[in-house]
Amino acid sequence: MEIEGVRFKIGTGEYRFSDHAVKRMIKRSIDRIEIEEAVLSGEIIEEYPDDKYSPSCLIYGKTKGGRNLHIQASLPPSVVIITAYDPDEAEWINYRVRRKKE
Repeated sequence: MEIEGVRFKIGTGEYRFSDHAVKRMIKRSIDRIEIEEAVLSGEIIEEYPDDKYSPSCLIYGKTKGGRNLHIQASLPPSVVIITAYDPDEAEWINYRVRRKKE
């Protein structure tokens, strides 16, 4: 899975937010600009080819302000931001690899 297609859609404004994403972003104080910055600088860390509505991926990226974010997005042609959150260091190694549950 390549991130370039997602970056292109984000960079040209050809994407939308799911209702779930909007609710979570408000609750977590994440704004649209932070989503764009994180995706444009980010990398795909997990792939979900069999996701409920369409194939999606989890992107890890940093905002210009240094905030680490995880963004789940559907893949082109229709890019939808599904959710976004601050990764929990207790669950992630370098924000990229899930820690194994003990």
